[in-house]
Amino acid sequence: MTAREFSGHDVARALRKPTADDDKYSRGVVGLRTGSARYPGAAVLGVEAAWRTGTGMVRYLGPTRAQDFVLQRRPETVTADGRVQAWVMGSGTDAAQRDAAETAALRGILRGEVPVVVDAGALDLVPGATAPVIATPHARELDRLRASLGLGEAEAGDEDARERAARETAEAFGGVVLSKGAVTIVAAASGWTRRVSAGTPWLATAGTGDVLGGVLGAITAGAVAAGRTGIDDLAACAAAAAWVHGRAGVAASLSRGADGGPIAALDVAEALPPVIAELLADSIA
Repeated sequence: MTAREFSGHDVARALRKPTADDDKYSRGVVGLRTGSARYPGAAVLGVEAAWRTGTGMVRYLGPTRAQDFVLQRRPETVTADGRVQAWVMGSGTDAAQRDAAETAALRGILRGEVPVVVDAGALDLVPGATAPVIATPHARELDRLRASLGLGEAEAGDEDARERAARETAEAFGGVVLSKGAVTIVAAASGWTRRVSAGTPWLATAGTGDVLGGVLGAITAGAVAAGRTGIDDLAACAAAAAWVHGRAGVAASLSRGADGGPIAALDVAEALPPVIAELLADSIA
């Protein structure tokens, strides 16, 4: 059965608009354990995106070089450990270069109760996780994740085949899969499945996945702060993040010309606030 398309109205319901009674903690706190000495930019992009999506606080824990770049760009970022309502890990990292101490720290997060967005260099740690997990692989990463879960290679084919692979993978570890592509597929172990087609081919550029991770972390932290913690709630957060990320990519591209033009990842992050504002005004169909 083909999943239905996730719409702007669906996204608006997944977001949390701040009220006069909110403070930075009640709006949602997202922690990022991303970036590396080799790829510090991934940390900057994810942190920037989390702030631009409207979270109450961003905590960043990572290598000194990446932390320095983060604070240069976003000095409001907190670089001390503490309570968070969602984690993002793995963006800009390589499992082959991860040391034992970092592996232990990541496994500790994945054994907790807080939802974790797992990307790139941390996807190998998904098997055995007990925390609620939203895995965000591209096609090659999905095949590696499936292999680590004892599943066969994903069936090649159309979007229906991708849906089946995403659902099967989500069921295997009991969480949510956001399968990146021109059409993004989001599937939960519960069977909840949606397609997201809000983007532009100009998003196929380095660093945009790091931006998506930050968006998803922020939206998830906001949902948890509002008490929405079920697996279908987390799947809706993933679909909402993909939609917002795609629409921000379109907005950034159209700012280059009527027919769109080249964009860089930071352009997408900077285009997020107007997209969020329009959604919360309930003016997007």
